[in-house]
Amino acid sequence: MTSWQTPQARHDGKAAAKGVKIRVYWDGFEERTVNLKREQDLTVVRTFLARFGLTFDAAVEYTVALYRDELIVASGSLAGEVLRNIAVEPSLQGEGLTAAVVSHLMREAARRDRFHYFIYTKPTAAHLFSGLGFNEIARAEPYAALLESGIGSISDHCRDLTEATRRLPPGPRASLVVNCNPFTLGHQAVIAKAAAENAAVVVMVVEEDSSLFPFEARIRLVREGLKDIDNVLVLPGGKYVISAATFPGYFTRGEDTVQAQTRLDAAVFAGYIAPALAVTRRYVGEEPYCAVTESYNQALLEILPPKGIEVVIMPRIMVDGAAISASRVRELIRQDDWAEIRRLVPQGTYDYLRSREALPVIDAIRQSQSRH
Repeated sequence: MTSWQTPQARHDGKAAAKGVKIRVYWDGFEERTVNLKREQDLTVVRTFLARFGLTFDAAVEYTVALYRDELIVASGSLAGEVLRNIAVEPSLQGEGLTAAVVSHLMREAARRDRFHYFIYTKPTAAHLFSGLGFNEIARAEPYAALLESGIGSISDHCRDLTEATRRLPPGPRASLVVNCNPFTLGHQAVIAKAAAENAAVVVMVVEEDSSLFPFEARIRLVREGLKDIDNVLVLPGGKYVISAATFPGYFTRGEDTVQAQTRLDAAVFAGYIAPALAVTRRYVGEEPYCAVTESYNQALLEILPPKGIEVVIMPRIMVDGAAISASRVRELIRQDDWAEIRRLVPQGTYDYLRSREALPVIDAIRQSQSRH
């Protein structure tokens, strides 16, 4: 068994010139930080990860690799709280390399003031990380398992959700998970209908800041647009609802990516979020255009009803024969058609869009064709 307890730093002139830090371990293993700005180094990591069906993308902040005889034998990366792309040469598995990579990434995360960690792996390998102190949250067979460790847990998060919803009216309770990029009259009408059909409704706004409209603006506009509906509570989605944690797009490829991320998120909602919120219904919008959203709806239909959670698919709200959608609003912004935008959004959203605060967002929309 390889010892990883007392690494010895080595000075290497060529490595230093490339901005690479190296530590020497027993049996000739070297731990190197990867220069993410050097394409040659990235190609080595990409080629290694491809052998394990893993991809490497720009979301990575930090990467460590272990070498032996100048050949890469293990690697792992950090992206936010996610420890990702952890792979070890099969012939060296059981030699402590996985523990070395994970420990290094956790130390780097702590150096960045992050003390909670997620890991993805194949379900068949989940037990390896359980042995390193990670607790499994959910899995989507046969694609991926999600584990966590560190300060805070999904149990803590669920206790906070239960406390936040404690004062809602008694009776049947529903939930919606929305991005609202931005909040439209369509969102408002669907949520109002859910509120009329249930004693209380919890609206969770996706907190991941990967949309053109920043989270703080999105949740503010949702709250503004729903302020007159007394039995609706708007909450941040947090790290366990449609986040970098529950949507591991990098982990698998093609259709497997969609299957993994939608089913993993649905499993987390069914097993933890819904019970914490005490909801028995989840409302989703009809989705004829986006394949990922349609697959997500199908995952919810498969996973939630067996857990006692009804899935209600709401038809899109139409204006003059066209569906109201956030993507339509963004396209109208690109066309500078403010008269039509006014017909599709609540007054609060319109006022924000016309404010100085929104100027950077408007500029970003005009320069982008992103759906998000």
